[in-house]
Amino acid sequence: MKVIGLMSGTSYDAIDAAAAELTLHDGELTLRPLGMISAPYDDELRSALAGALPPSRTTLAEVCRLDTLIGQAFAALAVRANSELCAHEAELIASHGQTVYHWVADGTAHGTLQLGQSAWIAEATGLTVVSDFRPRDLAAGGQGAPLVCLLDLLWLRGRRGTPVALNIGGIANITALTGSSPLAFDTGPGNALLDAAVQDLTQGRLRYDADGALAATGRLHDPLLRHLLADPYYRLPAPKTTGKELFHLPYLHAALADFDTLPAADVLATLTHLTARTVADAVRPLGATEVIASGGGTRNPTLMTLLRTELGPDLPLLTSDTLGLPSDAKEALAFALLGFLTLHNLPGNVPTCTGASSPRPLGTITPGPHFPLLPHHPTPPPTHLTLP
Repeated sequence: MKVIGLMSGTSYDAIDAAAAELTLHDGELTLRPLGMISAPYDDELRSALAGALPPSRTTLAEVCRLDTLIGQAFAALAVRANSELCAHEAELIASHGQTVYHWVADGTAHGTLQLGQSAWIAEATGLTVVSDFRPRDLAAGGQGAPLVCLLDLLWLRGRRGTPVALNIGGIANITALTGSSPLAFDTGPGNALLDAAVQDLTQGRLRYDADGALAATGRLHDPLLRHLLADPYYRLPAPKTTGKELFHLPYLHAALADFDTLPAADVLATLTHLTARTVADAVRPLGATEVIASGGGTRNPTLMTLLRTELGPDLPLLTSDTLGLPSDAKEALAFALLGFLTLHNLPGNVPTCTGASSPRPLGTITPGPHFPLLPHHPTPPPTHLTLP
């Protein structure tokens, strides 16, 4: 089955569409990547989205408007992906949508909201859409994230030692193959505070620190780093999740208020150290033997250099590309996989990773005109994943 996965992360700068051909036979899941395309949000939509995210206030009218406009933007990219990546042969769309709020209090996730109405995607493509993946895990007692962990576990199972998959998006998260009880959780900010700081310090002239070039010219400010590392989130036990509801620009402003004005480059250097340090601090206790990174943060050589230093010479840091899984496409491919499993009435969550009471099929199905019926007879779940 050819499936298109749609994803926009916590950086909310663009929508990614990754296509894959998926087959499942006797527990062996084969995923053949077919390519990826991206489309940036137009400036008006991105500005409206940024203005509605916490800690800003918004209205139900604006939420409705964003749900429609984001859904239409996802639909337009899905049409392109079906043509350009699948030769009009896609059979399913799996859309993560755009997370706008993840309701966490005292370490417990109570709700989550992703916008991007799936009906627009189904109408534009004529295909069945699986969307809204996170709420089912959350309703079963889980954190609703990280959901990419199932792909990580199937893909890396069988590698020697204790591999750890790392994704560095707006928020950084890891999946650790720790024996029979794997773990997955958000380690803290990936690019979230960095991007917020760059936009603020350049008065919107820049959206992010390309290649970590600005941070590379700055110096670590130890007192600020210690202040940031004191955040209680880092001491919470797994499973745990976080987002821009916590790590946003006012959070950074509050931290900086305790210090004299710092050079912009020093702030960025310190925030880059924060990401590297919190990832390494999360990985070390797990007995990791290798770290396999993906996501936008892997394109920041300053961050990757600091992360290698923090992990130490005995813990290799690779990218998923070196193992055959495109780094930029990995999250979108993960949701393509989850949509495929849902259509086969198979679970997509991993309880030891999210905290859910048991495995659950994830997502809401918006049927297309040729909606395939779910299997009448149980299909064995996959035990491992092969990349041909």
